[in-house]
Amino acid sequence: MAFRFVHTADIHLDSPLRSLALRNADLAELVGDASRQAFVSIVDLCLAERVDALVIAGDLYDGDQTSMKTARFLASQMTRLHQAGIRVFKIRGNHDALSRISKQLTFPETVTIFSGRPQSVLQTAGGLDVMFHGLSFASPKAPESLLPKYPAAREGAVNVGIMHTSLAGSPGHDVYAPCNIADLHSHGYDYWALGHIHLRQVHPGTSTVVMPGIPQGRDVNEAGEKSVTLVTIRDDRSIEIEERLTSIAQFERMNIDLTGTVEWPEVVGRVRSALEDLRASVKSRHAVVRLGLTGTSPLSWALIRDRDLLLAEAEQAAEQTGDTWVEKLELDLAPPRTETVEGVADPIFELAQSMHADASSEAFRAEARAFVHKMIADLPAEGRDFAGKDEVALELFLDRVLASSTDLVTARLKAGGSQ
Repeated sequence: MAFRFVHTADIHLDSPLRSLALRNADLAELVGDASRQAFVSIVDLCLAERVDALVIAGDLYDGDQTSMKTARFLASQMTRLHQAGIRVFKIRGNHDALSRISKQLTFPETVTIFSGRPQSVLQTAGGLDVMFHGLSFASPKAPESLLPKYPAAREGAVNVGIMHTSLAGSPGHDVYAPCNIADLHSHGYDYWALGHIHLRQVHPGTSTVVMPGIPQGRDVNEAGEKSVTLVTIRDDRSIEIEERLTSIAQFERMNIDLTGTVEWPEVVGRVRSALEDLRASVKSRHAVVRLGLTGTSPLSWALIRDRDLLLAEAEQAAEQTGDTWVEKLELDLAPPRTETVEGVADPIFELAQSMHADASSEAFRAEARAFVHKMIADLPAEGRDFAGKDEVALELFLDRVLASSTDLVTARLKAGGSQ
């Protein structure tokens, strides 16, 4: 006999996709619903594997959710688990702490939502006593470690700790209940079910420490296959973990080198071939691609100038490939270095070099920086992160904008000349 459970976290139901919605409403609708579909697939997995429990280590919600549609959806999924006799153990993460729905929903008695005080719940199944220890946080901020609040391991039982934590820190994630792996191993539990960091991590040792990662990516910064962890505790208390795919839409970055292309159909052919290769490697139902075109080609100015046409061609190729979407098109193209007309330097090319030099000057950057700051101040709060969340990100944003705008001006000036 064995005790089995599925461990997940950071589902972020109904996470808003404002920037994606501005670019492609159909794709935003697909990805916006993907978190729900991923949760359905998690419940499907629990039922198919006939597990004893589902563990949700925080951030089931994305924030201040008030939608009754979300409430009905969750109620129906929890009922499916309840009817199959599958227990649910859930803690609140920093995003759950903001959610009104998380405090108002009533779930079946088989669902345990841990409170702000440490709790331990015993479940006996598969011939094993398994003690689940959990602690929720009522605030979106938790600057201190929560580990000292977790009770000691229960002797004679298999001990599973459920915690929402940033561990020692991770890029792109706020500090939340920080702690280190060594302290988790030394606490005496057999398994730590963690949440908060969206990238899967496994830390074997005295105990098994798993951060399952987000089960459905929301943008290209959460690229790759996304999954949950199926945990099996055997009679001898040994633990086996399996990664199971749950992502409905899989984000990927793909760069295509256009060096040497001289005709537009050749560019489209390379894009189509690359998309077909990517589609063959993606296991999720949908592939969502951030397409980067790089290299040196005499077509560079035409491609930059007619970016909208190029995007339409790429989107058509993706559609014909099947269940494939182009989320965004990025160009990093340059013309051949021999930009001359009858032995005389091309004046537009020289102008481009001059504009690049001017855009790199601190005086010009200072004006551009001031303009962006003024724009940010005039925008509503939810739209102020378009240039990044700090000064380092702002400088990178300026690098991209100044470079691309210079190329665009040059491309439009070249429209009437030879390509």
